[in-house]
Amino acid sequence: MYNIDKDIRKSATLPTSFYKSQAQFEKSIESIFASSWLYIGDLSDVNSPGYVYPFTLLEKVVDESLVISCDKQGALRCLSNICTHRGKIIVEAAGKMPMLRCGYHGRCFRLDGSFKSTPGFENAVNFPTPADDLTEVSLKETMGLLFTSLAPKMSFQEVFQPILDRLSWLPLNDLVYDAASSKDYYIDAHWALYCDNYLEGFHIPFVHPALNAALEGDEYSYELYSYCNLQLGVAKEGELSFDIPEGAEDYGKNILAYYYWVFPNLMFNFYPWGLSLNVIQPLSQHKTKVTFRTYFYKDQKATGIQNQLDQTELEDEAVVESVQKGIQSRFYKSGRFSPSMEKGVHHFHRLIAAFMK
Repeated sequence: MYNIDKDIRKSATLPTSFYKSQAQFEKSIESIFASSWLYIGDLSDVNSPGYVYPFTLLEKVVDESLVISCDKQGALRCLSNICTHRGKIIVEAAGKMPMLRCGYHGRCFRLDGSFKSTPGFENAVNFPTPADDLTEVSLKETMGLLFTSLAPKMSFQEVFQPILDRLSWLPLNDLVYDAASSKDYYIDAHWALYCDNYLEGFHIPFVHPALNAALEGDEYSYELYSYCNLQLGVAKEGELSFDIPEGAEDYGKNILAYYYWVFPNLMFNFYPWGLSLNVIQPLSQHKTKVTFRTYFYKDQKATGIQNQLDQTELEDEAVVESVQKGIQSRFYKSGRFSPSMEKGVHHFHRLIAAFMK
């Protein structure tokens, strides 16, 4: 159904049916989100021995109830938060607990998810079995951020190593979350339209006048990897830029920002002051939540960051919501890619097509 030619010069974009069909939206949740690495929280929030943190993975969409546990040795695990007896949610609130205990019939599990005890099963035959343990789900950490995947189609390293290799000179393990500079936005548009917009700098001169004034448009470039891509923003003379050490790949360049997109819904915007992590959460076929999480490098702050990010976000929202309305037209089915400016969008569409098969 989605045949995106590998040659961007010949290819058309995804058909509007991907964005308009409820059936395709539901399929994308299972085919794309349930098998990709998704951001779920920060290491600093859960790395206390005995601490448990329940959450719902993409509530009302993937809608899987999970719990992160930290055992007495400090080992972190991501477990199913569903009791193996009758299916009740076990942990209802975060906090320190010696074990996981279901409030329905008293079944208990150790912090590693293994079955511990249960009343009323003294005469049960062949009990307990491994089926009575809680299912453990993949859990990975990088840059102090936690990720999980219910059924990963690719390794975590394959996804994130290009970022870690390129930016190894940055203090990525010293990022500190700043709630005051973080914010949620709600957009009346399909989640993938928001990603489409992020993945090209083609629109910057037309949509973002302030950002355009800071970027050297002729030097804006794109780099593609297996499951992520990079837009490299070069600063104009006099604008804030990275102090890149000798020996780093970009030494000698005046870089304003590294804009990394990670399939399917994460945007890592690295600036000289820190990281703006954008998490794109589908709420429905035509409603999306965008979470901006701001992290500063340790002992560093930047003034006016929220206002700058706010301005760019509102400009993006307006154009994405306009596209959402536009693709409902009877006369628009798909478009073509700019071979020089829309490599990232083409990359995204090819990944969607591959996962939706």
